[in-house]
Amino acid sequence: MSITLLMILIFIAGITLIAFEDKIGVNKSAIAIAMSVVMWVVIALWGLPVGTEVVAAELGDVSETLFFVMGALVIVELIDVHGGFRVISDRITTLNKRKLLWIFAILTFLLSAILDNIATAVIMIALLRKFVPEQRDRWLYAGMIIIAANAGGSFSPVGDVTTILLWNGKNVTPMHQISHVLPAAIVCMLVPLTIVTYAFFKKGEKLPPLETTAIEPDSIAAHVNNSSRIIILVLGVSTMALVPVFSEWSTLPPFMRILLGLSVLWIYTDRMYGKLTMLPEDKRMSVSNVISRIDMSTIMFFLGVLMSVGAMKVAGALGEVGHLLENSIGEPLAISFTIGIMSSFVDNVALVAATQGMYPIAEAGTYMTNSAFWTFLAYCAVTGGSLLIIGSATGVTVMGMEKLTFGYYLKRFSLLAIAGYVAGAAVFLLLS
Repeated sequence: MSITLLMILIFIAGITLIAFEDKIGVNKSAIAIAMSVVMWVVIALWGLPVGTEVVAAELGDVSETLFFVMGALVIVELIDVHGGFRVISDRITTLNKRKLLWIFAILTFLLSAILDNIATAVIMIALLRKFVPEQRDRWLYAGMIIIAANAGGSFSPVGDVTTILLWNGKNVTPMHQISHVLPAAIVCMLVPLTIVTYAFFKKGEKLPPLETTAIEPDSIAAHVNNSSRIIILVLGVSTMALVPVFSEWSTLPPFMRILLGLSVLWIYTDRMYGKLTMLPEDKRMSVSNVISRIDMSTIMFFLGVLMSVGAMKVAGALGEVGHLLENSIGEPLAISFTIGIMSSFVDNVALVAATQGMYPIAEAGTYMTNSAFWTFLAYCAVTGGSLLIIGSATGVTVMGMEKLTFGYYLKRFSLLAIAGYVAGAAVFLLLS
């Protein structure tokens, strides 16, 4: 057995176990970490020239993405615990089901491009619960939130972990991705959104009156004045929105901008709590306390997957798989489209990271920076995850929060997501 085949088998076994983590009762992060270590051990035992320097080099590349994701999660959590997102929720007043669907879909689409689709999905589901009391009704909105979040995440360099990977890897530049993928992303959302509007909701159908949305008296937000909530929201959102500008201007990696913004928020909130002398220390939510609330198992999952892909690259397995795809499919854009479909049942982070390893950036031609191949991949890898609810971290997150079942999404939304995916791809190809 060749090392290429062995590495691929280990990777497929690991991804399969991750997909069925609920059935086997083992967290996907544990599986991903174990998979990565086993793959590196196999490389060492095989006798390939690998040591501390090689592993450290791969870890350095991976760390850029991990620090970016961690910083973004802390900023979103900081905004949320201080009631910053009430600035948005307090301005939504309609009870019309169709209008509310469009408001949530468009908000999700736009916020995903700024905050990332996972964080946006969490925020929008939390907001949705304030407006739609019945869970079965919420499932219709939740399914559309998944599609809109992935569509919005596809055209932004910070909208999804996979687009961050492509940006960090210098496969695409921010302004090129935004200008070339945005039309396809809009169509990808509008096609299923239009169908859901007229197929699932009756004209003039309204929700029951909203319950009070007053801030809980014991919450942190109750001790923070409205101006401070707005400042925290503006600082947090602008930090992530200006990441592409900062990186283009300074040539520094994106995570540096996130850390700079986080440090500004840290200083501001520490100064704010210094003025709230009546608030006990254990009730405060400064950055140092918010960090402890971040789901580190998700970070460990990304670490395991990305280091596994790095092991496959070092072993030469990705290069051989790339040649196989190229020989069997041939057309580069068809490869991107196929990878998008595959991302509906295989983790898209792993797929994109593997693709980057299979096709190194060239000075010119098919695989150069900002080529149609990489730009189309940014669209396909993210939006393809909407075809099945388990196809994206966004879908899995919503699935867990709303107890949305695989079968319900498959029956109600998978065909709609396919229609949007194909329509958006067609728009991209027509305009490219």
